Amino acid sequence: MNNSIYTINKGINKSIEFKGLRAQYIWYFGGLVMGLLIVYAALYICGAGTLISVTVTGSAAAYGSVLIFRLSRKYGEYGLMKAAARRRVPKVLKSYSRKIFQYVTKQENSK
Repeated sequence: MNNSIYTINKGINKSIEFKGLRAQYIWYFGGLVMGLLIVYAALYICGAGTLISVTVTGSAAAYGSVLIFRLSRKYGEYGLMKAAARRRVPKVLKSYSRKIFQYVTKQENSK
C-alpha cells in the first residue's frame, strides 16, 4: 500500500489565505485596488498631475492596506461578520402595550 496512486489533500476544508489575508478580506483588498485604479484614472483625466495622482492614490492605498490587514488580524475569518451582527441585536426590548401578555393569559385559561 505504500505505492498508492492517490494523494492526500490535507487542506480541503481550509479557508483561502493570501499573504496573511483570510477569506473575505481578499475580496476587500481586490475592491480597494480596483477603486484606487478608478480614482487614479479620474484624477489623471481631470488634469491633475501625475505626481499628485500617484501621491493621492499611494497614500490611500497605504492607509487602506493597513486597515484591511488590521481587520483581518483582529477579527479573523468570520469575526467581522459576527461583530456586525452583534451590533444589530437590540440591547433592550421595549413594549408599550400589555396586549401580548393578556393574549397569553387568555390562551392558558382556555386550556
